Amino acid sequence: MPSHESASQNFMAVILHSLPSESALTKIEYEGPRIALYSKNPGYLIQNAQVVSNMVNTIKKRIVVRTDESIRKSEEESIEILNKTIPKEVGLIETFFDQALGEILIFVEKPSLLAHITEDFDSVDLVEKTGWKVRVRKAPQEMSIIRNINKILYNTTNKRIHFYKEVGEKIFRAKLDEVTEASLITLGGFGEIGRSSMLLSTHESKILLDCGINIASKDPLTSLPRFDITGVGVDEIDAIVLSHAHLDHTGFLPSMFKYGYRGPVYCSEPTLPLMNLLQREYIKNIGGTTTLYSDRDIDDVIMHTITLSFGTVTDISPDVKLMLSNSGHILGSASIHLHIGNGDHNVVYTGDMKFGKMSYLENASWNFPRVESIIIESTYGGKEDVFPQHGEADTHLIDSINRTVSENGKVLIPVSSIGLSQELIFLINMYMRAGKIIETKVLVEKIISNTTSICEAYPEYLSKEIKHIILRGDESPFRSKQFVTVESNILEKEEPAIILAPSSMLLGGPSVEYLGQISEDTKNKLILVSFQAAGTPGKIIQDGSRQVIINDRCIKINCQVEKIEGFNTHSDYNQLIAYINRLRPKLRRVLVNHGERNKIQNLASSINKIFKIQTQHPLAQEAIKLL
Repeated sequence: MPSHESASQNFMAVILHSLPSESALTKIEYEGPRIALYSKNPGYLIQNAQVVSNMVNTIKKRIVVRTDESIRKSEEESIEILNKTIPKEVGLIETFFDQALGEILIFVEKPSLLAHITEDFDSVDLVEKTGWKVRVRKAPQEMSIIRNINKILYNTTNKRIHFYKEVGEKIFRAKLDEVTEASLITLGGFGEIGRSSMLLSTHESKILLDCGINIASKDPLTSLPRFDITGVGVDEIDAIVLSHAHLDHTGFLPSMFKYGYRGPVYCSEPTLPLMNLLQREYIKNIGGTTTLYSDRDIDDVIMHTITLSFGTVTDISPDVKLMLSNSGHILGSASIHLHIGNGDHNVVYTGDMKFGKMSYLENASWNFPRVESIIIESTYGGKEDVFPQHGEADTHLIDSINRTVSENGKVLIPVSSIGLSQELIFLINMYMRAGKIIETKVLVEKIISNTTSICEAYPEYLSKEIKHIILRGDESPFRSKQFVTVESNILEKEEPAIILAPSSMLLGGPSVEYLGQISEDTKNKLILVSFQAAGTPGKIIQDGSRQVIINDRCIKINCQVEKIEGFNTHSDYNQLIAYINRLRPKLRRVLVNHGERNKIQNLASSINKIFKIQTQHPLAQEAIKLL
């Protein structure tokens, strides 16, 4: 008998023995990293959650209750029932059916009014009326990205059912070897910023952590992850786990599918729509024969992605469990906690992290039950990298904007599409409403507006205060009449404005187009708030150059240029040290990555001296034995 069948029968036997006849179980299926119980009486299992909880504690696997296909009403009947059952004031906007999971995802204006919905969005009443499980999400202002993802999921139902079973069979097979060893190969993002990627290998598994590109580099040897050094084919990788959506962590992912990867991708719920938006924008802007992948490859990513909520422990291979925790960097950004073997070793990869609360996100999580090895970022790992207090930065920004706007000048703030853009939108809106910033038009590039809509669709990933405002359906703190969505706009010559546009380092995109329009007038201003990597146009201007060449275009800088420190989605030096200090029990090893060479060397040296922990700062293309 194959080993995975033997392991499977053990699970099934425990489940069948534990379930009373009232559960009306019809079948048990693998659903990726979960075991799905199909029932003709799902309401019984939902109401008697302790029965399922006891099984989870016994078999130590994730279990999910599904409705048997035979009891599901048609989509037309189900929509009619939802319209009759859900109160008008809740504001039902849109409905998506997931045939593979037997779920209806509904988007509403005021989710908080659905008081009878539990934390898992299981409404026994709606399950019994429709035969489907119903999940509720806040309806964002712009639905197109989410609508497109759900269309792809709907059109690949049968493929996904097969895919989930295949993934489950690989995860829940018996181990081939009881010896536990683990090693890490650095493929990119070590001793540098960009193309973050590393391969974790055990006797049982090969797991890829992040899969990014370095947009600033034109050389494939420095712009793409170095898979060529691993001797591992893409079909040998068991899983890909993503920390967050930015392209320096996800930009190569569709290429993996282009070259034959067909395994699962794990990430937080908001990361899927955010990375989808960025990946499509990337190939649209690059164009021509230089594109790494096509829309079809991005569609494959969607079909193979399994999203996870923070704090949920999930098997992703026979010897590795995964838990994602908030890293505080952008919406849905996660620190990746990997539990290897039977408690043999715990690794945390922080990804990009902010150990300091921002206005719209909570602080990075730190209270892991166990961590032996940590891989920590060091974008601001130099001892000189200490940010001013949040209030100081706010005051500086308010004064700078007001001085320019009062003289009918325009303020350009280049930002990334996700992260700092939402922080600044929130702050500018708050201070303008309070009368602290002169009321003026704020031009927000369309891609930033679209990512802000995704923030509104996932309020549970925002700060507690903003979460409650959005769930109540009150006016969004990211919206006001002063905010205008634009797409590479031609600016009105005499009209003052604040402009938020990507890219943050002026490598290309709308921010460069706007810079060309404002740069020659001395009453206008360029405010740099983001990290500017060495050699980028943003860094060249920040260092005092009054002329810059971007994509073969020479731009003269006559406008004012101001650098404002303190607005950042990364941790500064003090926050990184404080984070290591907070972790308990004491670490055995620290690996420092994601930083310029001098930054990672400084942070590694400081951690070693202060905490007396073995600390390394490997470069790309190195192998490290963890266990």
